Amino acid sequence: MPNTKQATKVVKRDEARRLHNKAITSAMRTAVKSVLTAETPEAAKEALPNAMKRVDKAAKKNLIHANAAARVKGQLSRAAR
Repeated sequence: MPNTKQATKVVKRDEARRLHNKAITSAMRTAVKSVLTAETPEAAKEALPNAMKRVDKAAKKNLIHANAAARVKGQLSRAAR
């Protein structure tokens, strides 16, 4: 438990950031999964731009490493062929 008023504020802020980051990461994973589990190649190609955008945004906010984002984007582009 935080001992000072400022420490309490830090805990509150960190929890808000954690929830925000979790929402962004979850949306990214859902978008990636929609491409990888698409029924048809056309559906995968249609979902691809959104998934790429979500991966780029997660990497920009340092939620995933830049190299991990590049790897996922490569897997997505292969899956959408």
